[in-house]
Amino acid sequence: MASESASRRSRKSPPPGDTGQEAAYLRFLSDQQVPITVKLRDGESVSGWIEYFDERMIRLTREGQPNLFIYKEQIRTITEQGRRTPKNDATHRASEEHRETRRD
Repeated sequence: MASESASRRSRKSPPPGDTGQEAAYLRFLSDQQVPITVKLRDGESVSGWIEYFDERMIRLTREGQPNLFIYKEQIRTITEQGRRTPKNDATHRASEEHRETRRD
């Protein structure tokens, strides 16, 4: 039995190294100029939007600060900022209306 399970494992092919999903997601972030926060491996976080990317790095454009070229190997996470879902928009509008009503 042990030999059967070992032979099954050897037949499996490894997962593909590149599915293209990373490039598609970065292209979306870049095209839409979505505000993001990039957390680096050393724990530092920087914010801006992706203006350019290639297979090794991204260019992070920032307001009022120097733009950064960041090697992908130094990135821990990329988090989108400021995008609201319709549910959040409705909650925000209701909260604003409530505040305006209380002021009157």
